[in-house]
Amino acid sequence: MLESAIGFAIVLALIFLRMPIALAMGVVGFIGYANITNFKASLSLAGRLFIETSQNYSLSVVPLFILMGLFVNKGGLSRELYQVSYAFMGHLRGGLAMATIVACAGFSAICGSSLATAATMSKVAMPQMRKYGYDDSLSTASIAAGGTLGILIPPSVILLIYGFLTNTSPGKLFIAGILPGLLGVLLYLVAVKFTIIMRPESGPAGERTGLRDRFVALRGVWAVLLLFFLVIGGLYGALNEWPLPLGLTFSPTEAAGMGATGAFLIALSRGTLTISNTINVLVETAHTTAGLFAVLIGAHVFSNFVNRAGLPEGLLSLVESTGFGPMAVMMVILLVYLVLGCVFESMSMMLLTVPIFFPLVTSLGFDPIWFGIIVVVVIEISLITPPVGLNVFVLKGVVGDVSTATIFKGVTPFWIVDIIRLALLVLIPSIALYLPGQM
Repeated sequence: MLESAIGFAIVLALIFLRMPIALAMGVVGFIGYANITNFKASLSLAGRLFIETSQNYSLSVVPLFILMGLFVNKGGLSRELYQVSYAFMGHLRGGLAMATIVACAGFSAICGSSLATAATMSKVAMPQMRKYGYDDSLSTASIAAGGTLGILIPPSVILLIYGFLTNTSPGKLFIAGILPGLLGVLLYLVAVKFTIIMRPESGPAGERTGLRDRFVALRGVWAVLLLFFLVIGGLYGALNEWPLPLGLTFSPTEAAGMGATGAFLIALSRGTLTISNTINVLVETAHTTAGLFAVLIGAHVFSNFVNRAGLPEGLLSLVESTGFGPMAVMMVILLVYLVLGCVFESMSMMLLTVPIFFPLVTSLGFDPIWFGIIVVVVIEISLITPPVGLNVFVLKGVVGDVSTATIFKGVTPFWIVDIIRLALLVLIPSIALYLPGQM
């Protein structure tokens, strides 16, 4: 256990020194495994993990969902989602911020990336909120917080990575994320309402949309609904049931392929794709996928090292010796996640901690699907937590003339309701586990 603890500390130090996490985990895991066994065994392990990860068919879903999200972005679906949300909520005080939250949730259902959701919705929603005199802190905070939903509402790339690391069903993880995601939307709307009560001038009412225009706006989101139903409905067999007995049930990879194809056809039909845009999308997909695979390989090498060094068993023995109950241990783990979230970006935090905490959590009797949702919710919190909050810095890069201090000030109510959501999921696991239990 001592060797793995030292290795973990070295990885943290290397990451703080700005070494890429894939390299830090891979190098420390390789040297640590060689120290426990021998150089030849460590080299063989690294080579085998590299080949197995690169050739793993189940991981082909990752580039396909990334490709789907990029084509969706090019298709301009984010603007239509915002318009329909605005049509129903824009006339309320704080209604534009609420519409932004709802539109972010809708975009998350066909994107799967928090950073992409925040960056895309900022270009659509920010000009409208400024037009009606919204305070910059509320405007940017609603976009940054709403963007975090991208990694929880299915399809989610980060849930796919968690499923691969822990050998947990991606389909069950996806369906488990729906109710916590909707709960997040509801609590974010409460946060907007609270902000308006405290500072009414921060979110003036917009123009009321007539009933006919609302129905016109609804017609604009058919592509979003169709794409979501194609992917999620096919994944869970909804296309094989009455009144749609189409005989279609997809595996996760097939669902991702259908989603990417559908997103491409939608973008193509709207004339938003050019040869140059398509090449850029394919290059960005390859670049993002290569980065994720490099991190996964490094995480697997490090995971094998800490497992061989006996860290999971050591942690379990330590917990048993303290006499702490399972829930007390979970509280400590969540506290560690919240602290790490202040200084680590989301993917690094998950890949570094899940191989260590997952064996302990499952040995204490917790459900692996529930723990996956808990991890993603904590990661969502880290995306808007100072000083690293990636969604905040993405937003700052897009908007430009709003300080990070202003954005962090605005996200405080959203951060508080996220903590409330986390507490509810811990105390009432059925929120996450009800839908998977019905599959």
